[in-house]
Amino acid sequence: MKLLHLSDLHLGKRLNEFSLVEDQKYILNQILEIVDRETPDALVIAGDVYDKAVPSVEAVGLFDDFLVRLAEKRLPVFVISGNHDSPERISFGSRLLDISGIHLSPVYSGQVEPITLQDEFGPVHFYLLPFVKPIHVRRFFPEEPTDTYSQALSTAIGHLELNRQERNVLVTHQFVTGALRSDSEEISLGGADHVDSSVFRDFDYVALGHLHAPQNCGSEHIRYCGTPLKYSFSEARDEKSVTIVQLGEKGSLSVRTTALKPLRELVELRGSFEELTSKEFYQGTSWQEDYTHLTLTDEEDIPDALGKLRLIYRGLMKLDYDNARTRSNAEITGEEVQRAKSPLELFADFYELQNNQPMTAQQLVFLEELITRMEEN
Repeated sequence: MKLLHLSDLHLGKRLNEFSLVEDQKYILNQILEIVDRETPDALVIAGDVYDKAVPSVEAVGLFDDFLVRLAEKRLPVFVISGNHDSPERISFGSRLLDISGIHLSPVYSGQVEPITLQDEFGPVHFYLLPFVKPIHVRRFFPEEPTDTYSQALSTAIGHLELNRQERNVLVTHQFVTGALRSDSEEISLGGADHVDSSVFRDFDYVALGHLHAPQNCGSEHIRYCGTPLKYSFSEARDEKSVTIVQLGEKGSLSVRTTALKPLRELVELRGSFEELTSKEFYQGTSWQEDYTHLTLTDEEDIPDALGKLRLIYRGLMKLDYDNARTRSNAEITGEEVQRAKSPLELFADFYELQNNQPMTAQQLVFLEELITRMEEN
Protein backbone atom coordinates (compact mmCIF):
# COMPACT_ATOMS: atom_id res chain seq x y z
CA MET A 1 0.00 0.00 0.00
CA LYS A 2 1.40 3.37 -1.05
CA LEU A 3 0.79 6.41 1.18
CA LEU A 4 1.48 10.09 0.55
CA HIS A 5 2.34 11.79 3.85
CA LEU A 6 1.77 15.54 4.30
CA SER A 7 1.52 17.80 7.34
CA ASP A 8 1.70 21.40 8.55
CA LEU A 9 0.10 23.11 5.59
CA HIS A 10 -0.50 26.20 7.78
CA LEU A 11 -3.00 27.54 5.28
CA GLY A 12 -3.59 31.26 5.72
CA LYS A 13 -0.15 31.90 7.20
CA ARG A 14 1.45 35.32 6.89
CA LEU A 15 5.23 35.63 6.93
CA ASN A 16 6.56 39.05 7.97
CA GLU A 17 3.08 40.42 7.11
CA PHE A 18 3.19 38.95 3.58
CA SER A 19 0.22 36.72 2.71
CA LEU A 20 1.31 33.28 1.47
CA VAL A 21 -2.09 32.27 0.06
CA GLU A 22 -0.87 32.46 -3.54
CA ASP A 23 2.22 30.40 -2.70
CA GLN A 24 0.12 27.83 -0.84
CA LYS A 25 -2.33 27.49 -3.71
CA TYR A 26 0.62 26.91 -6.05
CA ILE A 27 2.14 24.19 -3.85
CA LEU A 28 -1.21 22.42 -3.32
CA ASN A 29 -1.62 22.23 -7.11
CA GLN A 30 1.88 20.74 -7.29
CA ILE A 31 0.92 18.14 -4.69
CA LEU A 32 -2.12 17.22 -6.77
CA GLU A 33 0.21 16.68 -9.73
CA ILE A 34 2.33 14.37 -7.56
CA VAL A 35 -0.82 12.47 -6.60
CA ASP A 36 -1.59 11.94 -10.30
CA ARG A 37 1.98 10.80 -10.95
CA GLU A 38 2.43 8.57 -7.91
CA THR A 39 -1.16 7.20 -7.70
CA PRO A 40 -1.03 6.54 -3.93
CA ASP A 41 -3.64 4.40 -2.21
CA ALA A 42 -4.22 7.05 0.48
CA LEU A 43 -3.13 10.56 1.46
CA VAL A 44 -2.39 11.57 5.06
CA ILE A 45 -2.37 15.12 6.48
CA ALA A 46 -0.90 15.00 9.99
CA GLY A 47 -2.22 18.21 11.50
CA ASP A 48 -1.84 22.00 11.36
CA VAL A 49 -4.06 22.28 8.32
CA TYR A 50 -4.52 25.96 9.18
CA ASP A 51 -2.22 28.48 10.79
CA LYS A 52 -4.89 29.72 13.20
CA ALA A 53 -7.70 28.12 15.15
CA VAL A 54 -10.10 30.50 13.39
CA PRO A 55 -8.77 30.44 9.82
CA SER A 56 -9.32 33.10 7.19
CA VAL A 57 -11.93 32.77 4.46
CA GLU A 58 -9.12 32.37 1.90
CA ALA A 59 -7.52 29.55 3.90
CA VAL A 60 -10.80 27.65 4.25
CA GLY A 61 -11.43 28.06 0.54
CA LEU A 62 -7.99 26.69 -0.31
CA PHE A 63 -8.51 23.58 1.80
CA ASP A 64 -12.04 23.06 0.56
CA ASP A 65 -10.87 23.13 -3.06
CA PHE A 66 -7.98 20.77 -2.26
CA LEU A 67 -10.27 18.20 -0.61
CA VAL A 68 -12.83 18.39 -3.42
CA ARG A 69 -10.15 17.69 -6.03
CA LEU A 70 -8.83 14.77 -3.98
CA ALA A 71 -12.36 13.37 -3.57
CA GLU A 72 -12.83 13.55 -7.35
CA LYS A 73 -9.83 11.22 -7.68
CA ARG A 74 -11.55 8.71 -5.37
CA LEU A 75 -8.49 8.89 -3.10
CA PRO A 76 -8.95 8.10 0.63
CA VAL A 77 -7.73 11.06 2.70
CA PHE A 78 -6.96 11.05 6.44
CA VAL A 79 -6.79 14.42 8.23
CA ILE A 80 -6.15 15.23 11.89
CA SER A 81 -6.09 18.53 13.78
CA GLY A 82 -2.79 19.94 15.04
CA ASN A 83 -1.91 22.39 17.78
CA HIS A 84 -2.69 25.34 15.46
CA ASP A 85 -6.11 23.97 14.52
CA SER A 86 -9.45 24.00 16.24
CA PRO A 87 -10.37 20.29 16.53
CA GLU A 88 -14.07 21.20 16.51
CA ARG A 89 -13.72 23.11 13.24
CA ILE A 90 -11.57 20.44 11.60
CA SER A 91 -14.09 17.73 12.50
CA PHE A 92 -17.12 19.66 11.21
CA GLY A 93 -19.04 17.59 8.65
CA SER A 94 -16.79 14.57 9.18
CA ARG A 95 -19.62 12.02 9.05
CA LEU A 96 -20.84 13.43 5.75
CA LEU A 97 -17.33 13.58 4.30
CA ASP A 98 -16.65 9.96 5.28
CA ILE A 99 -18.94 8.98 2.40
CA SER A 100 -16.55 10.72 -0.03
CA GLY A 101 -13.49 9.00 1.46
CA ILE A 102 -12.36 12.15 3.30
CA HIS A 103 -11.82 11.13 6.92
CA LEU A 104 -11.42 13.95 9.47
CA SER A 105 -10.38 13.24 13.05
CA PRO A 106 -13.11 13.93 15.60
CA VAL A 107 -12.44 15.78 18.83
CA TYR A 108 -10.55 13.38 21.13
CA SER A 109 -13.04 11.43 23.27
CA GLY A 110 -10.82 8.76 24.81
CA GLN A 111 -11.49 6.35 21.96
CA VAL A 112 -10.05 6.27 18.44
CA GLU A 113 -11.81 3.96 16.03
CA PRO A 114 -9.62 2.69 13.17
CA ILE A 115 -10.41 3.18 9.50
CA THR A 116 -9.36 0.13 7.50
CA LEU A 117 -8.17 -0.16 3.91
CA GLN A 118 -7.29 -3.38 2.10
CA ASP A 119 -4.49 -4.37 -0.27
CA GLU A 120 -3.04 -7.66 -1.51
CA PHE A 121 -1.41 -8.28 1.90
CA GLY A 122 -4.60 -7.76 3.88
CA PRO A 123 -5.94 -4.92 6.05
CA VAL A 124 -4.17 -1.70 7.03
CA HIS A 125 -5.70 0.06 10.04
CA PHE A 126 -5.40 3.86 10.27
CA TYR A 127 -5.70 5.51 13.70
CA LEU A 128 -6.31 9.28 13.64
CA LEU A 129 -5.06 10.74 16.94
CA PRO A 130 -5.23 14.56 16.89
CA PHE A 131 -2.94 16.80 18.91
CA VAL A 132 -3.67 16.22 22.59
CA LYS A 133 -2.26 17.58 25.83
CA PRO A 134 -2.09 15.62 29.10
CA ILE A 135 -5.20 17.41 30.35
CA HIS A 136 -7.21 16.10 27.38
CA VAL A 137 -6.26 12.49 28.10
CA ARG A 138 -6.63 12.79 31.89
CA ARG A 139 -10.27 13.79 31.42
CA PHE A 140 -11.08 10.27 30.18
CA PHE A 141 -8.50 8.27 32.14
CA PRO A 142 -8.16 10.04 35.52
CA GLU A 143 -6.73 6.97 37.26
CA GLU A 144 -3.89 6.42 34.77
CA PRO A 145 -0.53 8.24 34.45
CA THR A 146 -0.93 11.44 32.39
CA ASP A 147 1.46 13.89 34.08
CA THR A 148 3.72 14.27 31.02
CA TYR A 149 3.07 14.25 27.29
CA SER A 150 4.82 10.86 27.01
CA GLN A 151 2.59 9.37 29.71
CA ALA A 152 -0.53 10.90 28.16
CA LEU A 153 0.28 9.55 24.67
CA SER A 154 1.19 6.17 26.12
CA THR A 155 -2.15 6.05 27.95
CA ALA A 156 -4.12 7.14 24.88
CA ILE A 157 -2.36 4.60 22.66
CA GLY A 158 -2.74 1.90 25.31
CA HIS A 159 -6.51 2.18 24.93
CA LEU A 160 -6.45 1.57 21.18
CA GLU A 161 -7.62 -1.88 20.20
CA LEU A 162 -4.57 -2.80 18.12
CA ASN A 163 -4.28 -6.08 16.26
CA ARG A 164 -0.51 -6.44 16.36
CA GLN A 165 -0.58 -9.25 13.82
CA GLU A 166 -1.85 -6.82 11.18
CA ARG A 167 -0.48 -3.53 9.87
CA ASN A 168 -1.28 -0.38 11.82
CA VAL A 169 -0.64 3.25 10.88
CA LEU A 170 -0.86 6.08 13.42
CA VAL A 171 -1.43 9.65 12.28
CA THR A 172 -0.63 12.10 15.09
CA HIS A 173 0.78 15.54 15.85
CA GLN A 174 3.36 15.73 18.63
CA PHE A 175 7.01 16.61 19.35
CA VAL A 176 9.15 13.47 19.58
CA THR A 177 12.23 13.77 21.80
CA GLY A 178 15.44 14.31 19.84
CA ALA A 179 13.83 15.73 16.69
CA LEU A 180 15.10 19.02 15.23
CA ARG A 181 13.00 22.18 15.44
CA SER A 182 12.77 25.21 13.14
CA ASP A 183 12.20 28.86 14.09
CA SER A 184 8.68 28.81 12.62
CA GLU A 185 7.40 26.29 15.19
CA GLU A 186 5.81 26.99 18.55
CA ILE A 187 8.27 26.22 21.35
CA SER A 188 7.21 24.77 24.67
CA LEU A 189 9.27 25.92 27.61
CA GLY A 190 11.63 23.37 29.12
CA GLY A 191 10.74 20.59 26.71
CA ALA A 192 7.52 19.85 28.60
CA ASP A 193 5.83 18.69 25.38
CA HIS A 194 8.37 15.97 24.53
CA VAL A 195 7.10 12.48 23.67
CA ASP A 196 9.41 9.48 23.76
CA SER A 197 9.46 7.54 20.49
CA SER A 198 9.03 4.26 22.38
CA VAL A 199 5.30 4.95 22.79
CA PHE A 200 4.93 4.30 19.04
CA ARG A 201 6.64 0.90 18.99
CA ASP A 202 3.52 -1.11 18.04
CA PHE A 203 2.87 0.75 14.77
CA ASP A 204 4.14 -0.13 11.33
CA TYR A 205 4.26 3.54 10.37
CA VAL A 206 3.74 6.74 12.36
CA ALA A 207 2.87 9.74 10.20
CA LEU A 208 3.90 12.71 12.35
CA GLY A 209 3.12 16.38 12.09
CA HIS A 210 4.32 19.39 14.11
CA LEU A 211 7.99 19.83 13.14
CA HIS A 212 8.81 21.61 9.90
CA ALA A 213 11.96 19.77 8.77
CA PRO A 214 11.55 16.32 7.19
CA GLN A 215 13.23 13.75 9.42
CA ASN A 216 13.04 10.27 10.88
CA CYS A 217 12.85 9.81 14.64
CA GLY A 218 15.20 6.95 15.45
CA SER A 219 13.65 4.78 12.74
CA GLU A 220 12.20 5.40 9.31
CA HIS A 221 8.84 4.07 10.49
CA ILE A 222 8.46 7.14 12.77
CA ARG A 223 8.67 10.19 10.53
CA TYR A 224 7.98 13.89 10.13
CA CYS A 225 7.39 14.81 6.49
CA GLY A 226 7.93 18.53 7.16
CA THR A 227 6.09 21.52 5.74
CA PRO A 228 5.45 21.83 2.00
CA LEU A 229 6.72 25.44 2.12
CA LYS A 230 9.43 27.30 4.03
CA TYR A 231 7.88 29.26 6.86
CA SER A 232 10.93 31.01 8.35
CA PHE A 233 14.33 32.17 7.11
CA SER A 234 15.91 29.46 9.29
CA GLU A 235 14.51 27.08 6.66
CA ALA A 236 15.92 29.01 3.69
CA ARG A 237 18.41 26.28 2.79
CA ASP A 238 16.04 23.37 3.46
CA GLU A 239 14.69 21.19 0.68
CA LYS A 240 10.92 20.73 1.01
CA SER A 241 9.24 17.53 -0.11
CA VAL A 242 6.38 15.11 0.37
CA THR A 243 7.03 11.67 1.84
CA ILE A 244 6.03 8.55 -0.08
CA VAL A 245 5.57 5.45 2.08
CA GLN A 246 5.32 1.91 0.70
CA LEU A 247 3.83 -0.63 3.12
CA GLY A 248 4.43 -4.21 2.02
CA GLU A 249 3.58 -7.26 4.05
CA LYS A 250 3.83 -7.00 7.84
CA GLY A 251 7.33 -5.74 8.71
CA SER A 252 8.13 -4.45 5.21
CA LEU A 253 8.43 -0.69 4.77
CA SER A 254 10.19 1.71 2.40
CA VAL A 255 10.22 5.51 2.56
CA ARG A 256 11.32 8.07 -0.02
CA THR A 257 10.67 11.73 -0.80
CA THR A 258 9.53 13.74 -3.80
CA ALA A 259 10.83 17.32 -4.01
CA LEU A 260 8.53 20.35 -4.07
CA LYS A 261 9.41 23.53 -5.97
CA PRO A 262 7.88 26.71 -4.49
CA LEU A 263 6.52 29.64 -6.43
CA ARG A 264 9.02 31.88 -4.61
CA GLU A 265 12.09 30.91 -2.61
CA LEU A 266 13.23 32.31 0.73
CA VAL A 267 16.63 33.92 0.13
CA GLU A 268 19.14 35.50 2.52
CA LEU A 269 21.64 37.98 1.02
CA ARG A 270 24.23 40.26 2.58
CA GLY A 271 26.49 43.04 1.36
CA SER A 272 26.76 46.79 1.13
CA PHE A 273 23.90 48.85 -0.29
CA GLU A 274 26.01 49.51 -3.38
CA GLU A 275 26.67 45.79 -3.88
CA LEU A 276 23.06 44.70 -3.40
CA THR A 277 21.76 47.34 -5.83
CA SER A 278 24.31 46.52 -8.52
CA LYS A 279 22.74 44.97 -11.62
CA GLU A 280 25.70 42.64 -11.90
CA PHE A 281 24.73 41.21 -8.49
CA TYR A 282 21.06 40.40 -9.04
CA GLN A 283 20.58 40.15 -12.80
CA GLY A 284 19.97 36.62 -14.05
CA THR A 285 18.61 35.48 -10.68
CA SER A 286 15.07 35.09 -9.32
CA TRP A 287 15.91 37.22 -6.29
CA GLN A 288 13.84 40.19 -7.45
CA GLU A 289 10.67 38.08 -7.11
CA ASP A 290 11.74 35.83 -4.23
CA TYR A 291 11.06 36.52 -0.54
CA THR A 292 14.30 38.01 0.73
CA HIS A 293 16.07 38.83 3.97
CA LEU A 294 18.79 41.40 3.26
CA THR A 295 21.63 42.29 5.64
CA LEU A 296 23.43 45.56 4.91
CA THR A 297 27.07 45.81 5.95
CA ASP A 298 27.35 49.61 5.53
CA GLU A 299 28.73 51.38 8.60
CA GLU A 300 26.24 54.25 8.16
CA ASP A 301 22.48 53.78 7.89
CA ILE A 302 21.12 54.27 4.38
CA PRO A 303 18.19 56.77 4.31
CA ASP A 304 14.95 54.98 3.29
CA ALA A 305 16.92 51.80 2.60
CA LEU A 306 13.81 49.60 2.82
CA GLY A 307 11.88 51.61 0.24
CA LYS A 308 14.83 51.86 -2.13
CA LEU A 309 15.65 48.17 -1.93
CA ARG A 310 12.02 47.16 -2.50
CA LEU A 311 12.19 48.83 -5.90
CA ILE A 312 14.55 45.97 -6.82
CA TYR A 313 13.70 43.19 -4.36
CA ARG A 314 9.90 43.24 -4.55
CA GLY A 315 9.58 40.41 -2.01
CA LEU A 316 11.84 42.03 0.58
CA MET A 317 10.52 40.82 3.94
CA LYS A 318 13.28 41.69 6.36
CA LEU A 319 16.18 44.18 6.49
CA ASP A 320 19.00 44.14 9.04
CA TYR A 321 22.35 45.84 9.47
CA ASP A 322 25.56 44.07 10.41
CA ASN A 323 28.25 46.61 11.28
CA ALA A 324 30.35 47.80 14.21
CA ARG A 325 27.40 49.62 15.78
CA THR A 326 24.96 46.72 15.69
CA ARG A 327 27.54 44.17 16.79
CA SER A 328 28.33 46.19 19.90
CA ASN A 329 24.64 46.92 20.59
CA ALA A 330 23.09 43.60 19.66
CA GLU A 331 19.99 44.33 21.67
CA ILE A 332 18.73 46.82 19.08
CA THR A 333 19.10 44.69 15.94
CA GLY A 334 16.01 43.21 14.36
CA GLU A 335 17.39 39.71 14.88
CA GLU A 336 17.65 40.19 18.64
CA VAL A 337 14.28 41.78 19.43
CA GLN A 338 12.59 39.36 21.80
CA ARG A 339 9.15 38.07 20.98
CA ALA A 340 6.38 38.60 23.51
CA LYS A 341 6.59 35.95 26.17
CA SER A 342 3.67 33.68 27.03
CA PRO A 343 2.19 33.61 30.55
CA LEU A 344 3.90 30.24 31.07
CA GLU A 345 7.31 31.68 30.19
CA LEU A 346 6.79 34.79 32.32
CA PHE A 347 5.83 32.73 35.37
CA ALA A 348 8.77 30.35 34.81
CA ASP A 349 11.17 33.34 34.64
CA PHE A 350 9.67 34.71 37.87
CA TYR A 351 9.91 31.31 39.59
CA GLU A 352 13.58 30.93 38.66
CA LEU A 353 14.34 34.47 39.85
CA GLN A 354 12.71 33.77 43.23
CA ASN A 355 14.05 30.24 43.75
CA ASN A 356 17.44 30.31 42.01
CA GLN A 357 16.51 27.23 40.01
CA PRO A 358 14.27 26.50 37.03
CA MET A 359 10.92 24.76 37.28
CA THR A 360 10.90 21.00 36.83
CA ALA A 361 9.21 19.32 33.87
CA GLN A 362 6.40 18.15 36.19
CA GLN A 363 5.88 21.69 37.49
CA LEU A 364 5.79 23.02 33.94
CA VAL A 365 3.15 20.50 32.92
CA PHE A 366 1.05 21.38 35.99
CA LEU A 367 1.35 25.10 35.28
CA GLU A 368 0.49 24.66 31.60
CA GLU A 369 -2.65 22.70 32.53
CA LEU A 370 -3.62 25.36 35.09
CA ILE A 371 -3.24 28.14 32.52
CA THR A 372 -5.23 26.10 29.99
CA ARG A 373 -8.10 25.64 32.47
CA MET A 374 -8.07 29.36 33.24
CA GLU A 375 -8.22 30.22 29.54
CA GLU A 376 -11.02 27.71 28.93
CA ASN A 377 -13.07 29.25 31.74
